[in-house]
Amino acid sequence: MHSGRKKILFVAEAVTLAHVARPLVLSSMLDPTRFDVNFACDVRSKWLLGDFRGQFFPLPSMSSDKFLTALKRGTPLYSDKILESYVRDDLKLIDEVRPDVVVGDFRLSLSISARLAGVPYLSICNCYWSPFWRPPRYTVPDLPLLTRYLPLRLADALFQLGRPIAFARHCGPLNRTRRRHGLPSLGTDLRRVYCDADQVLYADIPELFSDVRLPAGHQFLGPLLWSPPVTSPDWWRRIPDDRPIVYVTLGSSGHPKFLPLILKSLAALEITVIAATGGAEVPQVVPANAFVAKYLPGEESARRARLVICNGGSLTCQQALAAGVPVIGIASNLDQFLNVGTLVQAGAGEMMRADRFNASGLATIVMTMLEESGHRHLERIAGLMSRYDGRSRFADAVRRVVKTEPMDETNQH
Repeated sequence: MHSGRKKILFVAEAVTLAHVARPLVLSSMLDPTRFDVNFACDVRSKWLLGDFRGQFFPLPSMSSDKFLTALKRGTPLYSDKILESYVRDDLKLIDEVRPDVVVGDFRLSLSISARLAGVPYLSICNCYWSPFWRPPRYTVPDLPLLTRYLPLRLADALFQLGRPIAFARHCGPLNRTRRRHGLPSLGTDLRRVYCDADQVLYADIPELFSDVRLPAGHQFLGPLLWSPPVTSPDWWRRIPDDRPIVYVTLGSSGHPKFLPLILKSLAALEITVIAATGGAEVPQVVPANAFVAKYLPGEESARRARLVICNGGSLTCQQALAAGVPVIGIASNLDQFLNVGTLVQAGAGEMMRADRFNASGLATIVMTMLEESGHRHLERIAGLMSRYDGRSRFADAVRRVVKTEPMDETNQH
């Protein structure tokens, strides 16, 4: 190891692709002659690292299915028992790597373990979960006990009344685990739990968040664009360009049942559909106007498309915005509603509810959006995103917690 190199440990909570992809993007921004880069995540996601040249450490995460089931039910994502095991695993890892700084993405246990180990902790997050930004309104997510059996208006009213209690319930496991380790409670605001770190790094641009005022220790990095390390499918170069291309992906957290429904709803339109299943099996029956693969190069797919349809996840939405392409977000959980809500406010997309999905309604929205000359502000948003130099911003955040020589920070927005 080169003398004087700072050791950086990236820790990804491998319950969705985004939580692995974002720290992976940041790890690639560091100069290997100045930083010793280490990456930890569950072995099931190791393939996402592609040609990563640092050292890999296996770190168990709960299964994606278990995580998504809790998300769908609106129950706390992590139990006390799981968080305790995470803290033990974190501390063992930190003791083995002995990093100068830890960078985590949704590894909530680092709120405890990094502090116990006395290591500076940087957390990657989205600004719509920041306690320093107030959404115009929380929209009731797809909750089976509410939205599937009650009129939406009544379900929403009940959600508004119960949301503070629900947030407090979600905070409980981490707060109890913190107390067992001698750390103070973070309170009952779930956003504080999601954003507890020495430095919080928002993978967003502030222009999508009106009136946000961040204190010291909170910083916008700009978009962290990423595509999986896969080869393009055989049909990639045969995609016809005589009709508008619509890119469809529900990511790793989308319900597999929706992709066939979406493809069917678009089958009669004069468009070409390119779709990624996010790892699920390709449907046996695919409409004549559609091309489907498990994974696609997301950034290039968005650039080729006139419209992107997704589940409202931030990763795909940012790919679309960076390409100047509008989005239809078929949202289910609260994270997706918050993310797509910022796009709708900016005039960059439309939202559909997963629990109110309607095939003919989707087809109508698609044709309306394709016939428009352009969604408001898309060119401006794409321009703003291109101005953010994530490399220098991330290096600046690292410098604030460890002593390093300044990097060239030209072009930092």
